[in-house]
Formats: sequence, C-alpha cells, structure tokens
Amino acid sequence: MASTKSYAAQDATAPLTPWTINRRDPKPHDVQIDIKYCGVCYSDLHFARNDWGMSVYPLVPGHEIVGVVTAVGDHVKKFKVGDLAGIGCLVDSCRDCDNCKEGLEQYCSNGWVGTYGGMEKDGSGATYGGYSKSILAHEDFVLHISDKQPLEAVAPLLCAGITTYSPLRHWKVSKGQRVGILGLGGLGHMGVTFAVSMGAEVTMLSHTAAKESDAKDWVLINLF
Repeated sequence: MASTKSYAAQDATAPLTPWTINRRDPKPHDVQIDIKYCGVCYSDLHFARNDWGMSVYPLVPGHEIVGVVTAVGDHVKKFKVGDLAGIGCLVDSCRDCDNCKEGLEQYCSNGWVGTYGGMEKDGSGATYGGYSKSILAHEDFVLHISDKQPLEAVAPLLCAGITTYSPLRHWKVSKGQRVGILGLGGLGHMGVTFAVSMGAEVTMLSHTAAKESDAKDWVLINLF
C-alpha cells in the first residue's frame, strides 16, 4: 500500500477537502501513474453531490487523467516507466462477456468498474479518481499519450474529447457531410473542432449570438 494525497467529498453535502487514500501495490498487469493533470468534468460534481443516487463515499472524483508511468507490474507489456499515459472513465470490466470481447467494455454484462465511485473486482474496496497525486489500473484500461501535445490540453480528451469524437467517427463524418453541434460548452467546442477537421460543413447552434465568433475563433486557434 502507498499513501497518496487527494481531494475527496466525504458526503453529498461536503466540499472537496484534502484526504489521504491508500493505493494498492501494482498487480502483475497494473500500470502506476504519477498524475500531472486531471480535467474537471461536470459529472464529477454530479457524483460528489450524489445527483444520480449511486455515489460511494468518501469519493475522490476525476476521470480525465494524464501523467507519467512510475511503475509497472511484472506482466505488463504495453507500458514502461517514463511513458506518458492516461486513464479515462473506466478501470476494469470482466473482459469475458460478449460486449467486452467486442471492445465495448462500457456495456460489460457483468459490470464495468468506474475510475472512481466503483468497487474493485477483487473486492478490495472502492476506486478513487484523478483528484489525487497518483493512480493505477490494469494496462488494458490505460492509454498511451503522445509527447507532441501539451498534457494540460490532452487531459479533457479522456472524456469530453472521446464523447464527441466517438459519434462523429461512428457515423463516418467526412467531407461533404453536414454536422450540427448544439452548444459550445466543454463538449461542444471539441465537437466543432473535430467535425471541421473531418471536412464536414458545421453549424453550431446556440442561444447566445456571441458564440458564433467564439466557435470560429476556436477552430482557427486549433486547426491553423
């Protein structure tokens, strides 16, 4: 066990405050990460306040995690110490059901394990997220991160990014197609950027007229 500093909500009405958690020692297939950045997703607030009635306390939020690998288990093949790596919303699943075998671990028939607020498959306790100094997970749920991009900008891609990229990729958005993006918030600005980069004619829908220039500026900043 290793003590790790974190920020946790102790109950649904408490603010996030410093709290020390105990991370397990790396198992044979685990990758341990020294967290450099963690995005702030509104889902974190929902969980902290138990808005969905499924929170487990004490709760350490954070599921847009990037950092540096500091240790690997004896059987890890995909990562080595010093690699840049990230962890998103999931840290485990059964890996045996039909959905898992098709790469759809988020639909695991036997229950996926969330990066925080979930229970470890081995019964060792609750999972704690990225509002902490370090984290570890099975290598199957850890992602390689390019060293060509600033880590602070990469972190939100682990949730807000994949949430918008996935449907655009699923529907094979490309040049000549039209895409509508509703809103220019945490996800919307990524949706606009992805869709434009895929060659689509993009319309951003908003109640606020000023968002028109914001959308155009965001695309110019990130694509040119």
